[in-house]
Amino acid sequence: MTLYITREASKLWRKVYVETSVELQLLAEKWKLLLAGLVFQYIHGLSARGVHYLHQPGPTLQDLGFMILPELGKERGYISESLFTFVFLSFVLWTFYPFVYHSKRFYTVLLWRRVLAFLVACQVLRIITFYSTQLPGPNYHCREGSKLARLPSPESVTEVLLINFPRGVIYGCGDLIFSSHMIFTLVFVRTYHKYGSKRFIKLLAWVIAIIQSMLIVASRKHYTVDIVVAWYTVNLVVFFIDKKLPEMPDRSSGSQPLLPLSVKEKEGKSREENLKLLNGNSVDTADWRQRMQMNGSHGEESIHIRSESAANGK
Repeated sequence: MTLYITREASKLWRKVYVETSVELQLLAEKWKLLLAGLVFQYIHGLSARGVHYLHQPGPTLQDLGFMILPELGKERGYISESLFTFVFLSFVLWTFYPFVYHSKRFYTVLLWRRVLAFLVACQVLRIITFYSTQLPGPNYHCREGSKLARLPSPESVTEVLLINFPRGVIYGCGDLIFSSHMIFTLVFVRTYHKYGSKRFIKLLAWVIAIIQSMLIVASRKHYTVDIVVAWYTVNLVVFFIDKKLPEMPDRSSGSQPLLPLSVKEKEGKSREENLKLLNGNSVDTADWRQRMQMNGSHGEESIHIRSESAANGK
């Protein structure tokens, strides 16, 4: 039993090692785009913080969702945030599953490149809309009489740039149309719907997105219009951008290239064989022997290839 556990742990370690090496190669090629997407997440938070200085509390607008759904209140407002946190963490963990499991349909770096492109496009539209018209926030901390409804003028640039994270994000006001929580939720759900493999989880994800929408309205964090606009805007943005972006290689198909053609091939044929092994394809053992006979320096490389094949259970 101990020997079996040790052998399986060794295979898993080799699998993670090879997968990491490939993802690092992709990261070396795409790091600028990924970094730009991450930096824009800060810009989006800074914009939401900025509109809070412009927020003017007032009477809550008439809203159909508020009439239908009872208010959760301050004591139960955490339910909406808890569900969103679950969705966020679940998606992030899922994007790294190729590092562990043999079933590999995408590359983590390339997947996050697409996800960040979707998020940035939606967030640009969101910034434009909530700066165009500031609505009185419906949440309890944004209403007239709350100390958090208005922000005093900043005393320094640093105060603005730090955005008082995370309190400034949780207790923000004015960034209403449309919901940022629904941007993340819908982008994650659509991404899993396309690249995920479990039909039940796909269905469950859409159900959770609907529940998340109702909880946001029930917690009075957004008006119903913020949710409605998010549903059709995010889906349309993802649909059109997804058509423009080059499709990721399908790792489940042996005929597809493992890495984009733009990745520089610095290691020659040995790297191609490692990538084939990583994708679950076998390498002809006769070719190993031939290479060992042609050049003795290939002996160690052949051993490495065999070990990577064992890591994938071949």
